[in-house]
Amino acid sequence: MKELFGKLADGTEVYRWSLENGGTRIKVLSYGGIVQSLEIPDAKGTYANVSLGFDTIEEYVASSPYFGALIGRYGNRIGEGRFVLDGETYQLSVNDGDNSLHGGAQGFDKVVWEVEPFEKGSDVGLCLSYTSGDGEMGYPGTLDVKVTYTLTSRGEWRIDYEATTDKVTVVNLTNHVYWNLAGEGSGSVHDHELEIAAGRYTRVDSGLIPTGELAQVEGTPFDFRRAKAIGADVRVADQQLLYAKGFDHNWVLDKGGTAEPERVAVLRELSSGRVLTVATTEPGLQFYSGNFLDGTLVGTSGRAYRRGDAVCLETQHFPDSPNKPGFPSTALRPGQVYRSTTVHSFGA
Repeated sequence: MKELFGKLADGTEVYRWSLENGGTRIKVLSYGGIVQSLEIPDAKGTYANVSLGFDTIEEYVASSPYFGALIGRYGNRIGEGRFVLDGETYQLSVNDGDNSLHGGAQGFDKVVWEVEPFEKGSDVGLCLSYTSGDGEMGYPGTLDVKVTYTLTSRGEWRIDYEATTDKVTVVNLTNHVYWNLAGEGSGSVHDHELEIAAGRYTRVDSGLIPTGELAQVEGTPFDFRRAKAIGADVRVADQQLLYAKGFDHNWVLDKGGTAEPERVAVLRELSSGRVLTVATTEPGLQFYSGNFLDGTLVGTSGRAYRRGDAVCLETQHFPDSPNKPGFPSTALRPGQVYRSTTVHSFGA
């Protein structure tokens, strides 16, 4: 189902698509490719929206911390908003202190995408497309982007990213859903149990830019190789946690980058029985524990969002990779095709 969701200040219409398949219900906006809600049943079959979001387009435009949005051209941070590629220096839009975050001040989360619904066999979905012009937010090259949201007959939400360029550039696309498996607006996720298949993470400086060190998680609060409550160590006086006011770091997935999605994380909420499993082709996972939610934003439940009320699990390449030669490359050249896939599976 397609319906008018609202209009931007310049009169541009924003639409909302509602899809349902395999027991999963999802609502997607043409603005930012935003997942406005995602509903799944608990162990008793009772549905709840498990994704944070707003009721109006005005709220998304005014103050959204990337709720449910497509992120690009570069997910995560680039130090000082600057990088050198093939000997040329590029200055990006700076929107996070001294750094560029999630593509800059007008990233892919703030543009209106072309959206086409489809049915393929027993699957349904949306194909979202956008062309980012040469120099947009400082990035080189005209980038043609296609992102496919698929709801499978098993209720999985699959995201397939694809991009091509006419000039060498950097690309790192992801999605920024804020998860609360007890239900949006239900309070803290610190009792959720999380498991991440990663023995290392990228340490950061005070600006949350990676230092280049791939640190071992063993013996630290960052060890989620066995499932544990998110809140178990979030208040430990560890300098890395103090920098981020909680978890906001990239885990170096044990599997590395892969041709097909492999399971990398499992999130469980014990009272409802809901389980989210994340599989991806990407080499990294940014785990963010909702540290900067401050009670000033009110969601679709009518309740305020406070620190720790959601968790983000952003599959990606590493932050600041264009400035870290030792990290997996995010360069994309003419003639190449950027491809990435992430699959969210739900259970109870």
